[in-house]
Amino acid sequence: MSIPQINFLHPSLGDLLAARPALKMHAQDGLCFEGVPLNAIADEFGTPAWVYGAGTIRARYAALRDAFAAAGLTPHIHYAVKANDHLAILSVLREMGAGADVVSLGEFLRAQKVGVAAAQIVFSGVGKTVADMTAALAAGIGQINVESAAELDFLSAAASAMGTTAKIALRVNPDVDAGTHAKITTGKADNKFGIPAAEILELYARAASLPGIEPVGLALHIGSQIQSPAPYAKAYAKAAALVLALREAGQVVDVLDLGGGLGIGYGDEPGISLAAFANMARREVGGLGVKLLLEPGRYLVGPAGLLLASVILEKHGEKKRFVVLDAAMNDLLRPALYDAYHGILPVSAVDFVSSCSPADVVGPVCETGDIFAAARDLPVFAPGARIAILDAGAYGAVMSSTYNARPRAAAVLVNEGRSKIISPRQRTEDLWAHERIP
Repeated sequence: MSIPQINFLHPSLGDLLAARPALKMHAQDGLCFEGVPLNAIADEFGTPAWVYGAGTIRARYAALRDAFAAAGLTPHIHYAVKANDHLAILSVLREMGAGADVVSLGEFLRAQKVGVAAAQIVFSGVGKTVADMTAALAAGIGQINVESAAELDFLSAAASAMGTTAKIALRVNPDVDAGTHAKITTGKADNKFGIPAAEILELYARAASLPGIEPVGLALHIGSQIQSPAPYAKAYAKAAALVLALREAGQVVDVLDLGGGLGIGYGDEPGISLAAFANMARREVGGLGVKLLLEPGRYLVGPAGLLLASVILEKHGEKKRFVVLDAAMNDLLRPALYDAYHGILPVSAVDFVSSCSPADVVGPVCETGDIFAAARDLPVFAPGARIAILDAGAYGAVMSSTYNARPRAAAVLVNEGRSKIISPRQRTEDLWAHERIP
């Protein structure tokens, strides 16, 4: 999942820096992330490299938790693993108390690998296989969010064959436009996700009658990178009405999974207001007497990561100036795929204060779409200069590939002023290590 190009005037380098408390420009060391010079990371581990900040993840988790506490709510936070599934990232969030929201068996096993208890994992997604369900049930999965009548039947058969009971929530499609990019809206009637609200009462009653099934509540998720509480309010109001209708029909409803999708600022805008979001949730669902779940992903890890790259050269075309990096669309696909905006900062303090002119920032992949930014005001870069592509902690490395036979970038975690390699750079020979010529 990703987001579209943001329609605003590009912030200045100074505004981008000022909006990110984890980043500081040091006169000698250059750009520092959580107190660690990015030049030192590049010197030790090379580029391109993903750089993540454990302190930023912890701070954002605490801010979300505290905003809900101030509103009188205590939802259990299940991190959306799809945003960034690195074991080191999952471990930081587990230590903060997060459960996991997963959409594949691989994500389920990753969460378990770092010690997230199966009972604290929610399994979402429209295409769970019987093998997925069986493995999750055998491990003691906490909740499966069912997205269709067919899936409910598969799950009932699997659980009955195992002699166990699956706790499930029905995922409602509330037909609410989240006001985000069409490809990451998940709560409209024409999306593949969830069950139409009009079918919930009948299907919930059927679930309660099926062997191996225990319906515990409802779930919903209306999209990603949502900047306003307004679409959430519409969706939560519909969910609250369904909870009351189900109870009136004699059903037990103990859980309401509110989903995720909280938007962040990719330029110098602040992103969604946590206080406004939490207070809205209190108004709409706070009086239902249900256990609330929350599934943030991008909000927790997006600003906690960046892609560190080096300039190969500058190329001056007839109409444009190109800054060619050693990173490419195979590393960070979002700009090429969705025209997604990412701020870009020079690592050098000298470059940071130099005069700027428009440039397209591109990679070396043989695709015209291999571009990170168009007409961005940036200084002139010498070969070997380093830049940081900001807010790349979510839907960055997880969407990367080895296109053009380019090895995957290294990954580094900054924690309490120290940097540690968490994924070595892939070796070129590893690209074909598992291939066979018959």
